Amino acid sequence: MGYPIRQFQLCKKETKAVGSLGTDLVNCIWIDEHAISEYIKQGYAFTGEKRMSYCPPEWIADKQGGGILLLDDWNRADLRFLQAVMELVDRQEYISWKLPKGWNIFLSANPDNGDYLVNTIDVAQKTRFISANLKFDITCWARWAEKQGIDGRCINFLLLHPEVVTQQCNSRSITNFFNSISSFEKFEDNLPMIQLIGEGSVGPEFSTMFTIFINNKLDKLVSPKEMLTNPNWIHVKSELKACVGEGNGYRSDIASILSTRLINYSIVHAEKHTITKDLTDRLIAITTEEILANDLKYFIVKSILNANKSKFQGIMLNKEVVAMAIK
Repeated sequence: MGYPIRQFQLCKKETKAVGSLGTDLVNCIWIDEHAISEYIKQGYAFTGEKRMSYCPPEWIADKQGGGILLLDDWNRADLRFLQAVMELVDRQEYISWKLPKGWNIFLSANPDNGDYLVNTIDVAQKTRFISANLKFDITCWARWAEKQGIDGRCINFLLLHPEVVTQQCNSRSITNFFNSISSFEKFEDNLPMIQLIGEGSVGPEFSTMFTIFINNKLDKLVSPKEMLTNPNWIHVKSELKACVGEGNGYRSDIASILSTRLINYSIVHAEKHTITKDLTDRLIAITTEEILANDLKYFIVKSILNANKSKFQGIMLNKEVVAMAIK
């Protein structure tokens, strides 16, 4: 909430002309201790009054144009902090400073259900803000993970098994586990270590499922970068078919994972790079060849265009793609 400072009241008499007469006015100000000598030189005198005030935190002082003040895990804080937050939320000010105009306060908190070490929030506090319970969304996490460079093999696993995310085994601990094993070039050569790390971070059930995922060679799925940038389309097409299968052996779950990865990689790539004709042609090939199911091809085209139509408009030059997009 900013650091406390001691302030002193200084006053000086000033004469203000009113017609042909002069009126004495007393001008009083509160200043910080280090500025006293400078104001005394200007004719101010110390009145003997003192007070404690609070400076705005550096990260919010003089900020213009609005913003968001996010107080993370606020119900874990000291009770005095909770009281200060209640005043900020209710009145947008605390003691001697105000939240700048256009700023909004967001509070994040763990549930008070006995599973977390938190302070109970009483009714008076709850009436001062709107609450919303957030749930894990694998679609949002997968897009975030692609952007953060999380190991693609691990993204594939969680897309295949989103049900493993629970209150006890949450997305934070899972992401930490993924980051701790991503340096292993070959997962199959490091299974004992992966199992050990997993049991100590995400639990034995998760670790066992991840081990099965590796044993089934599902960590070998073709990457979205390979799908889009390998110049040998025949090879990429063969890899895709080997992953998703054909006819009665078609794996819709694997096809869905690869489609989601392709969408997210394309969108993240477009944020910082030019979409070349080769990349556009590859997207067209993937969404028109008989590899993925029609619903997934439609999903890929719609998702990419909705995310960045200006950079991906080239795929709309293909008649088959256009036919899917306007359905």
